[in-house]
Amino acid sequence: MKKNKIIFWVVTSILVLWEGVMPLGTLLFTPEYVNMGTKPLGYPDYFAYTLIICKVLGVIAISFPKTPARVKEWAYAGLAFSLIFAFISHACVDKNIGFMLMPLVVLALLIISYVYHHKIQRK
Repeated sequence: MKKNKIIFWVVTSILVLWEGVMPLGTLLFTPEYVNMGTKPLGYPDYFAYTLIICKVLGVIAISFPKTPARVKEWAYAGLAFSLIFAFISHACVDKNIGFMLMPLVVLALLIISYVYHHKIQRK
């Protein structure tokens, strides 16, 4: 049980940093770089702001233990969709293998967090 909690919290903390803190930091401290990742893919300017807000809300939902189960499930799903679509966007537009692999690595971490969340809940 303790091992499962440690794995969950380590992986979820990495997700919180990568999907929540870094985008929010960009938005607050260097707003000129907000569209740097989405503009080359052809998305409108407002899309980056929406994506940041949704990612931050998602990692808040998965990291707080008192979040209702249904909200947590939707947060995991939303983050998974955003990572899958990031992979597809990079695969179709710039075909940069590094940009294509990064969302898949983060998706793998999200899956690990999801699996261990359910392992903790069952006990």
